[in-house]
Amino acid sequence: MIMKDCLADFRIAPLVPADVGLVVKLHLQAFPDFFLSFLGPRFLREFYGSFLKEPVGMAFVARDERDGVVGVIVGPLDPRGFFGRLLRRRWWAFGLASVAAVMRRPSSMARLVRALVYRGEAPAGPVRALLSSLAVSPAAQGQGIGRALVQRWLDEARLRGARGGFLTTDAENNDAVNRFYLSLGWKLEAAYTTREGRKMNRYEYDFDSSPRPAAG
Repeated sequence: MIMKDCLADFRIAPLVPADVGLVVKLHLQAFPDFFLSFLGPRFLREFYGSFLKEPVGMAFVARDERDGVVGVIVGPLDPRGFFGRLLRRRWWAFGLASVAAVMRRPSSMARLVRALVYRGEAPAGPVRALLSSLAVSPAAQGQGIGRALVQRWLDEARLRGARGGFLTTDAENNDAVNRFYLSLGWKLEAAYTTREGRKMNRYEYDFDSSPRPAAG
């Protein structure tokens, strides 16, 4: 898929192993203060690489000729059991990857354990694909890359038989992201607070009733 407009000329393509290191750097640039970034590059390599190892993984990148990988989106087609299988198969790798972060902040251990057994806080009803992470290079934002990545990910989920999608994102100090998903036809389904006191919004996208996102 090639997307062109007056601001950007980029291509959406499946994530491949050679992209993982570039995607980790992109994630750290886009989310410098997030918990997964605190866990470090080794942990992020395991996280993004997991979507290539699991058959239900769906992962795409946006590339442009000048800057290379400028966006990424990942998520499992069926989140049930995805993270549990990943933890059973790669617990040692995730553990080794996060040792340095836990040593810097021992209090993060409990949150790390919850992150490793995360199930996506799925809504009730039919099983939906989970949009786990969407990141766009800060230098490339505002050019339609995030919209194109979400469209490609939803198209893949629909093609592979999903009933829809869901995601969670911060409810506070995150107005642009919340407006972004609403503009693409996602519906706010629930709001909740995590054990750490973080207020979250959960969005659904139902293929039976939601319009296909516009390109560009």
